Amino acid sequence: MNKIAASELILNPDGSVYHLNLQPENIATNIIFVGDQNRVPKIAAHFESIEFETQKREFRTITGTYKGTKISVISTGIGPDNIDIVMNELDALVNIDLKSRTVKTAHTKLNIVRIGTSGSLQSDIPVDSFVLAQYGLGFDGLLHSYDCEEILEAEMEDAFIKHTNWNPRKSRPYLVKGSELLIQKLKSDNVFVGVTATAGGFYGPQGRVLRLALEDPSLNSKIDNFEFDGYKVTNLEMETSAIYGLAKLLGHEACSMNAIIANRANGTFSEDPYKPVEDLIVYTLNKLISSV
Repeated sequence: MNKIAASELILNPDGSVYHLNLQPENIATNIIFVGDQNRVPKIAAHFESIEFETQKREFRTITGTYKGTKISVISTGIGPDNIDIVMNELDALVNIDLKSRTVKTAHTKLNIVRIGTSGSLQSDIPVDSFVLAQYGLGFDGLLHSYDCEEILEAEMEDAFIKHTNWNPRKSRPYLVKGSELLIQKLKSDNVFVGVTATAGGFYGPQGRVLRLALEDPSLNSKIDNFEFDGYKVTNLEMETSAIYGLAKLLGHEACSMNAIIANRANGTFSEDPYKPVEDLIVYTLNKLISSV
């Protein structure tokens, strides 16, 4: 077997993966992602027991048991660049022998659910509701660093590029479908399903204007009006497409859930933004461990 060089798989002196500060025994195969490190203990507060906790930089992990199921909660920080670190290091923990630096012959699959907050782009998706991403639409370009063509929804991408008259100097938008297994577990009649778009930044990349002019001031309205096979772009954030793309390439299951705390189409904001987040945490935990 080919040994992975120390410069490629970087480990800490104790043998843990470099950024996450984790050993293989520290994580579960059921994993919840959050952006904010302070949200990790809020989810872990629902656990019956805690068996491990660590933090390095913005990457905080708590592993424990919820209704008899082992679950890890990990904060990724903001943005697709952080997702690249988290996804690759988690996969290394379960699918690479860290001592011999060789890929294991037996593949271990992770179930990964992102719990986030977001603003709705559609007027009919109200604040305090939940959105499940059937697809992740990436504007960030991260996935193009990998050999990824076989997992992409090329027809849908082409339709989006044509609809928005996408500037060819920007990275080509990419579309990846979420895990059908987790979508079936997490969806319900009360959850909106659509396309979650992922931007590479918070201000200009999401159409916000402070002192800098936008390359395409009408882009957000064109995104709002895009529809393909009945799916619309429901919300815009900074992680989902990278999670979907890397999960599919690495052979893991991934699904993204967002609590809608703002509606950018009609300018409304949740009167109590903490409540829908807490409700989504409980909803996701119970759905994740269900048999259906």
